[in-house]
Order: sequence, then structure tokens, then C-alpha cells
Amino acid sequence: MSTTLLAKLEHIGLNFGQRVILHDVSLEVYPQSILTLIGPNGAGKSTVLKILLGLQKPDSGSVWRMPALRVGYVPQKFHLDRLLPLTVERFMGLNLRRHDAVAVRQSAEEVGVLDLLPQAVQSLSGGELQRVLLARALLNHPQVLVLDEPGQGVDVTGLSELYQLINRLKQAHGYGVVMVSHDLHLVMEATDQVLCLNQHICCSGQPEAVSRHPEYLRLFGDVRAAGLAVYTHHHDHQHDMHGCIVPLADEEHQHG
Repeated sequence: MSTTLLAKLEHIGLNFGQRVILHDVSLEVYPQSILTLIGPNGAGKSTVLKILLGLQKPDSGSVWRMPALRVGYVPQKFHLDRLLPLTVERFMGLNLRRHDAVAVRQSAEEVGVLDLLPQAVQSLSGGELQRVLLARALLNHPQVLVLDEPGQGVDVTGLSELYQLINRLKQAHGYGVVMVSHDLHLVMEATDQVLCLNQHICCSGQPEAVSRHPEYLRLFGDVRAAGLAVYTHHHDHQHDMHGCIVPLADEEHQHG
């Protein structure tokens, strides 16, 4: 992990009336590292992202971002009028100063949605839409990727592949990644650091350590005891967006 700091929050506090949204929350974002925020519904995870992006001002604490920091953002929810005729290619090009078909195709190919470019955005499945949103976020050549529940509408198999893709992108381009998820057991292999949030920081550290922390177990229980394995597993293949098996390149073969 690089020691170059991209962004940080220090002792963030936020109230809505008498309701405490965040209390004394701090984090740091570095290149080539994935920081995953987990916590129950209403824990303040999306609010932390908004403060990090400058979309929400905290009541206390400080926010710092590297000057001219380039950020790619995938929102938790995305709504598009079903009556608006818009292809994936056109949608991806909307955030460019000028339509750059080559850049759009390159980003789509890297994320695995090249064959979706002629399709209507409204026709996409949940998993396809998440990949298109990710491809669109990459067009700005970001230094930081901010992903708010990127697994929305994606099944478990698709989630595993999506998290592996995010990890490969981080390794290939050196992005710093800040990601929100409900499910530590699904992101354990892909993430570097975990911050467990419930208005305040309950615990933080490497995923294996957090999964055994008393505060995490108090919030989520022991998923291993519930019959859901927490483990690290290396595949010798991957799946495309349609669920078909695609062999990995020889240099990526790993057996677990």
C-alpha cells in the first residue's frame, strides 16, 4: 500500500436535530487499498461517503482531500426514466466534456460490458447496471473510487465476481477505494481494511480480525456459527456477466 494520503476524515460528528448520525468518525484513504465500511442499516455509512465527497457538511471534525483529487462515484441508488431512450454507450458518455467513443469502449471492455453498449439502459439487469455504473465512474481516470453498496440488485455469485473485479482494478490502476457493504463475509477476500460503523467506529482493521471482534459479533452475530462460512478462496476461473465460466489467464491461476 502506498503511503501517499488521498483523503481523510478526522473526528467527524453530525446530528439531525436530536438524532446522532455520526460521532467521532475518522478514516484515511490511500492508493492501492480498499477500505470497506460495514454496519447495520442506519449506521451512517452512506453519510460518511457524502461527507468524504463534499456533498454533506459535518457539524464537527475536518475533511481533507488531495488538491484536484479525481473521484469516481457509484451511487447506492440510480433511477432513470424508463421512457427516456438512452443506450448504455450514450449514458456512459454523458459525463464526458466531449463524447469519446474510444474511451467509452475501453472502459466498457475493462469492466466486461462491451457487448451492452448498444442496449437500452432500462433493459439491464441489476448486475449489468452496476458494472455499467462502475465503467462510467472509471472514465474520469479517478484516483479514488467511492462505491456505495455496489452489490445492489446483484446475486451472491455476481457479488463475488464484482468484488473480484474491483480488486483487480485497484491492483491494475492503483486506485484508492472506499466501499460500503452490509456483508463482510462477501468482501473479505477483496478488501484490505474494514471499518465497522454504528454511528461511531465500533472496530476497524483487517477483515479477519474485524470478523472476530466482539463489537462486530454483537452487531452481526457469528456467521460461521450460523452456517455461513467466512473464508478465503481462490478460483481458477471467473464468470462473465451472463454467468458463463471464463478461464483466467495463466498468470492469474491460483488454487485454494
